[in-house]
Amino acid sequence: MTNAVLDISGVSKRFGDNLANEDISLSLGRGEIVALLGENGAGKTTLMSILFGHYVPDSGKVLIDGQELPPGKPRAAIRAGIGMVHQHFSLAANLTVLENVMAGTERLWRLRSDTDAARLKLEDISTRFGLIVDPDARLGDLSVGEQQRVEILKALYNDARILVLDEPTAVLTNLEAERLFRTLKGMAREGLSLIFISHKLDEVMAAADRIIVLRGGRKVAERLAKETNKAELAELMIGRKVARPVREPSTPGDVVLRVTDVSVSINGVERLKSINFSLRAGEILGVIGVSGNGQATLAHLLSGTVRRDTGDLVLFGEPVGDLSVQDAVQAGIGRIPEDRNKEGVIGEMAIWENAVLERLPWFSRHGLVDRSAGQAFARKIIDAFDVRGGKPSTRTRVLSGGNMQKLILGRNLIDRPRILLAAQPARGLDEGAVAAVHDRLIQARRDGTAVLLVSEDLEEVMALADRIHAIVNGRLSPAVAADKVNSTKLGLMMAGEWSEEHEISHAL
Repeated sequence: MTNAVLDISGVSKRFGDNLANEDISLSLGRGEIVALLGENGAGKTTLMSILFGHYVPDSGKVLIDGQELPPGKPRAAIRAGIGMVHQHFSLAANLTVLENVMAGTERLWRLRSDTDAARLKLEDISTRFGLIVDPDARLGDLSVGEQQRVEILKALYNDARILVLDEPTAVLTNLEAERLFRTLKGMAREGLSLIFISHKLDEVMAAADRIIVLRGGRKVAERLAKETNKAELAELMIGRKVARPVREPSTPGDVVLRVTDVSVSINGVERLKSINFSLRAGEILGVIGVSGNGQATLAHLLSGTVRRDTGDLVLFGEPVGDLSVQDAVQAGIGRIPEDRNKEGVIGEMAIWENAVLERLPWFSRHGLVDRSAGQAFARKIIDAFDVRGGKPSTRTRVLSGGNMQKLILGRNLIDRPRILLAAQPARGLDEGAVAAVHDRLIQARRDGTAVLLVSEDLEEVMALADRIHAIVNGRLSPAVAADKVNSTKLGLMMAGEWSEEHEISHAL
């Protein structure tokens, strides 16, 4: 590390009663990679939003090369060489890569856009940093990993010297994440300075030179990566020792759901192809696969948001026609959607409104929602599931990702559903929140709920599931018993290598 290119000094920020940052100071050297580690809601994103000018601090200042940065001015931050890659990409799906990168970089009254020069600059940056992507490709046709490259290229195109990445691997596969961090290390060798926000201890230890830990809006520790370990970081981050729950042996009950030869097409593309499986009371059935192989469609099918083309569904022993959302809720099917922000909650609505949203008939009288009953229900969830960051009347968008997930879990589990569809239930959560979510899923299994766990996390599925299917290109493998399989075997299954022999039949 050479002289600091960035100094954040004594920054504090409060949102109403919520103290997001308190007197935080940190520095960043040229060519250094610093990880900002902390629980969901620890204040990491708020601090970086202050750096980029999205928020104005209540006190403190930001200096770039010793010069104070005007607060609350993103354009000034960009001019100073700060680039930010957000967890949720700010790109236009209908534009090309080149058009996205150039957006906002030219004056509005310019007579014509100099696309030739822009293309040359983009290609030079792409080659230099190993971020290869077709400039003429439409963004909506790219994979998530490729879209992230475009976000980084856009920042570099604006001559960023300091790059901030907010949860950069939250939506990436393991292979894409490994590729990203190889790229980031190469960028640091070129002299770029990087801060990445994370709560994933493996990637923090592998990629960072230095680690800064936030907890409850305060800076609680700073460590060189080579002088610490995951156990210490987890305890610093959570404030206590954290252990993930362990699934105990059990005997599942009756079959509550049977799916036979079901196919689903969306916009003319077959997403599920003659899949077969069964789900029993008191078991966790895992479905593992790389993103985009049909698992999202499977979750939507069983929650009533898409229709099947062919095949049969038998729910609690009764054949089912077209399953609607209302049918699913009334039948006792709860769901944890894959994307909690888009499908799980409405951010501008209050916590209590989101708590009752999927069960309005239970909280309505004469066509009007019973506000008192809804708030009491939300308070019950907040207390039972340790939802921190607000009261029933608080807007849901102010909750951290982990607390949002606890709210969704609570509204589904508090009345003990017969079936729970859990799609990526721990995605983007810190170690403490992951442990809490896993504990709730195991408790639901213990209470007799049939849990369908859809995940891209091999470790999560192996730890929680009793039986496991792999899904590849819309096809579902035969099930394997979790205690009879290892990560190598599951990895091969995720690549489409499985045999019909010696597997557990879907009829079990």
